[in-house]
Amino acid sequence: MCLSIPSKVVRIDKENNMATVDTMGIEREASLDLMSDEEVKVGDFVLLHIGFIMNKIDEESALASLETYREILQAMDDEERARTIEESDNCPGVV
Repeated sequence: MCLSIPSKVVRIDKENNMATVDTMGIEREASLDLMSDEEVKVGDFVLLHIGFIMNKIDEESALASLETYREILQAMDDEERARTIEESDNCPGVV
């Protein structure tokens, strides 16, 4: 299953049009190439999907979504939970 995961922007690399985001404690690089003219700043919550930041999301919605995601993860065993979070950039069937 592919999900857009709310993530918090912790660094921006304007030269390479990339951002470092924190997704539930795991930092990863994400491309800003699919963002429109809307400026993304450190501290913003964004929706991350297969390595791309798709759009900004307000903090209240992001935190509510992350809480639901945590509830789903709690139902998984430790190995499955870690794999799901770490591999969330890889969406089967997306080229």
